[in-house]
Amino acid sequence: MRADRIFAYGATAGLIGDLLLGDPRRGHPVAAFGRAAAGVERRLWRDHRGWGALHTLVCAGGAAGGAALLTRAVRRSPAASVALTAAVTWSVVGGTSLGREARAIGSALTAGDIDLARERLPHLCGRDPQSLDGPQIARAVVESVAENTSDAVVGALVWGALAGVPGLAGFRAVNTLDAMVGHTSARHRRYGWASARLDDLAGWPGARLTALLAVAAGGRPRGAVRAWRADADKHPSPNAGPVEASFAGALGVRLGGTLAYGGRVEHRPVLNGETGRAVETADIERAVRLSRRVGALALGVCVAGRLGAALAARRITGRRTAGPRIAGRRST
Repeated sequence: MRADRIFAYGATAGLIGDLLLGDPRRGHPVAAFGRAAAGVERRLWRDHRGWGALHTLVCAGGAAGGAALLTRAVRRSPAASVALTAAVTWSVVGGTSLGREARAIGSALTAGDIDLARERLPHLCGRDPQSLDGPQIARAVVESVAENTSDAVVGALVWGALAGVPGLAGFRAVNTLDAMVGHTSARHRRYGWASARLDDLAGWPGARLTALLAVAAGGRPRGAVRAWRADADKHPSPNAGPVEASFAGALGVRLGGTLAYGGRVEHRPVLNGETGRAVETADIERAVRLSRRVGALALGVCVAGRLGAALAARRITGRRTAGPRIAGRRST
């Protein structure tokens, strides 16, 4: 079976598995990777960019390399190759768990239980929940749903389409490293620089595809395009900017503004500020539904792109193999 079909069948099965099962409650491969990466950090940490780059190379390279070895080991069995692709896709995407966490916080806010909403917010994002009221928590949830749609679903599918199982595993490893060491704390300002920059590069195509699909699936295409064009570059993150701006326009809400991370206050530009309204609790459900539509469309785009690229490559190869035809008269 060709590699393009293996990806198509495996990625579809993996995304269905995530839809039906969500993340495994025990023995999650990403959690195991996180523990291994933390162990590597304990051995390598120095307040130096070079050592941080080595940490990134060992961890992300190890994940992608291990996935490549597994792919090679099952390459003679189409069924095993599809199963491996499905298993890795299921383990690296997190759309269903993302939606569950967002909805749990939305339910707490609807019930008026602000303490429960604050308690659950750290499961979704790294903000200081004690400084947030109900509308601010709702805004944080919508922003996290938007950003994680790119990080936890679309970006992985893009790299799976580009590089198969190693692409899936490598992207998730890079994204996890950024969450672990890529922030600008005193300990990781230099050590995490390489992980943060690599995550920006790896996330670039997925973020743009996420923004484009939010325009297509959000019901407000003009508003989404307008917010994307006007406000995306104002965001401090080159990848979160297009995603959050397009979601804001698609949902008709304002995102951005003042937020707090671990005692650090940031004043970010407002996204879709001209036409958007303040985020309400009901917008959490709307954001989750938009995220699921974007994820489904991303699967279709990535599968179609992989199949189309393989078809084009076969046609080009066939033309080169056939060689030029020379017209001439038959001798008599």
